[in-house]
Amino acid sequence: MTFHEIRFPTTIAFHSTGGPERKTEIVTLGSGFEERNGVWLHSRRRYDVGYGIKTLDDIHAVIAFFEARAGRLYGFRFKDFADFKSCAPQTAATPRDQTLGTGDGTTKSFALKKTYASGPTGWTRAIVKPVAGTVRVAVGGVETSAFALDATTGVVTLTTAPATGAAVTAGFEFDVPVRFDTDALAINLAGFRTGEIPSIPLVEIRV
Repeated sequence: MTFHEIRFPTTIAFHSTGGPERKTEIVTLGSGFEERNGVWLHSRRRYDVGYGIKTLDDIHAVIAFFEARAGRLYGFRFKDFADFKSCAPQTAATPRDQTLGTGDGTTKSFALKKTYASGPTGWTRAIVKPVAGTVRVAVGGVETSAFALDATTGVVTLTTAPATGAAVTAGFEFDVPVRFDTDALAINLAGFRTGEIPSIPLVEIRV
C-alpha cells in the first residue's frame, strides 16, 4: 500500500503556500505568433508547508509524520484551506453543489467531482479523498441519506438506482492526496523553544 489514509496536521497546513500547476509547451513562431499545447489534461497541486512551523512541538510533529511516511514513499491526505469544499471555502456545502451524473434506472454508483467554471469554459476535477461525514447527496433535487460512501476513492453508491433523467448531485469537503517532495528535512533550531524548517515541499499524486 503506497497511500496512508491520514491527514497532515491542519494547524501547520493552514499556513501553507501553493496551489494548482499546469504544464504548457509554448513555441514562438518567426512571425511572433505562438503555438501553445497543454501537456497535462489535469492540473497538479504543489504546496510548501514550512511556513507553518512555529514551535519545537511543530517540528517534532512534522518529523514524526515525515518518518512515518518514509519521506517520499507513502502518500497522505492534505487539507488545502483555499480549496477544500464543493463550494467556496466560506460557504456552507449543500447537496446540490456539484452534478455527479444523471440516472438511467440502473446505475447506482457515482464518482464525486468538482467543476471549476469561468465564462464559457470549465474543468472537472475528480475528488478521490472526500472527508467522511461531510458528503450530502441529492437525487432529482431532493436530499437523500440512502447511500454509502467509499472515502478512499470518492465513489458514492446509492441504495436505489436513480430514475432515468434524475440529476444526482452532491456537496462535500475533501482532501488532496499528496506526498513529500523531498527525502530530507533541513531543520534550523533558531531559538531555545523555537525553530524552523524553511521548506517542506508537497506534491499532489494520482491515486
